[in-house]
Amino acid sequence: MTSERKIRANRANARASTGPQTTRGRARAARNALRHALSLPVCSNPALSEEVETLAREIAGGGAKAETQELARQVAEAQIDLRRVRYARHQFLSDTLSNQDYDFLVNMRMKAKVLRAFLRPNPPDMSMEALRKFVTSRPQGPHKLATILLEEAKELLAMDRYERRALSRRKFAIRAFDAARRRSSRDCNN
Repeated sequence: MTSERKIRANRANARASTGPQTTRGRARAARNALRHALSLPVCSNPALSEEVETLAREIAGGGAKAETQELARQVAEAQIDLRRVRYARHQFLSDTLSNQDYDFLVNMRMKAKVLRAFLRPNPPDMSMEALRKFVTSRPQGPHKLATILLEEAKELLAMDRYERRALSRRKFAIRAFDAARRRSSRDCNN
């Protein structure tokens, strides 16, 4: 039996865990799923819907039954969704790598700390040229890629989850499609 004290504590925690309270916080939370639009179904985009139908017709072949066409449509939706996720990740990495001003959070904090030290009464002994080089330095080459992968891991992991879901949906859709084709061919042979 749960004690009255535990019930009160649970209720207080539940009231405190109702999400963002401010208008700004609620607006930000509402945009969470729309950051890269990968949570939207493929059919919500008319251009992608057309691609799905075209690919489904190619997969099903001519004269396919309604069931086979529907299963081919599921395979095509998963395939287009998979392509969309991979394109979004490619675009994200390309944009981030091509950003000349990209700097990682730890580096920016370190630069801010050094600049604050210069505002104190006894600033560090550093030439203005050395300070300028330090403040304007940015990661380059492999270091930049490693930094981006480290800093943007959360975003990349989210895209990875979308990709795994699309791969799983495609795998099961292909299995169902193949099973329907086998049943159809057995029915024709009998």
